[in-house]
Amino acid sequence: MSIKVLLVDDQRLFRQGLRSMLEQEKGIEVVGEASDGQDAFTLAQEKKPDIVLMDVEMPKLDGIHATRLILGRFPEIKILMLSVYNEDEKVLSAIRSGAIGYIMKDADQKEFIKIIKKTHSGERISSPFLANLTPRILSKTQDPSWMDMEIETEIREKFHLTEREKEILMLLLKGKHNKEIADFMYVSPETIKTHLQHIYRKLGVKSRMEAALLFLK
Repeated sequence: MSIKVLLVDDQRLFRQGLRSMLEQEKGIEVVGEASDGQDAFTLAQEKKPDIVLMDVEMPKLDGIHATRLILGRFPEIKILMLSVYNEDEKVLSAIRSGAIGYIMKDADQKEFIKIIKKTHSGERISSPFLANLTPRILSKTQDPSWMDMEIETEIREKFHLTEREKEILMLLLKGKHNKEIADFMYVSPETIKTHLQHIYRKLGVKSRMEAALLFLK
């Protein structure tokens, strides 16, 4: 039986190219295309896809809200977010909303096919173009106490962060944006940005997305 895939992206050329690529692969069937989150939800009800490839930024209804709507009605569907930048904070928000992971849009055909097939079969995937989070880890992100109990020791001992840097990282892991962190700590957003640069260097990452995924994994 073929894997039924729904493509959701507001760029028609990208959708058409992706569809053409996927339809060349035996065992994959593209059951529909949508250009925004509203149409994605409607098609998900009609077509019952196995996997949705969902863009993050779209008009009318973005990928985050569309993910929540679809999974609220059809929790068995697996959603993979599509993103150009791994810096995009909305990708992490979408993952917290239930998406199983995200694929970088510059992935080649072989990687796209591998990710789709292994996601469908429930296998663990190793790919430079995919960030994959298991349901167990996703459930942990909803419980801030888990971060306090399990991550704090590792942050202190392994990465040699100061107390202030550790506190900022904990807030980042809980989904706080720079301004929220700044307001909470009574400092300027520029000060938080400087601290984050120091944190990224110590962790060996380049963005808040990579920092969050480092600990979520």
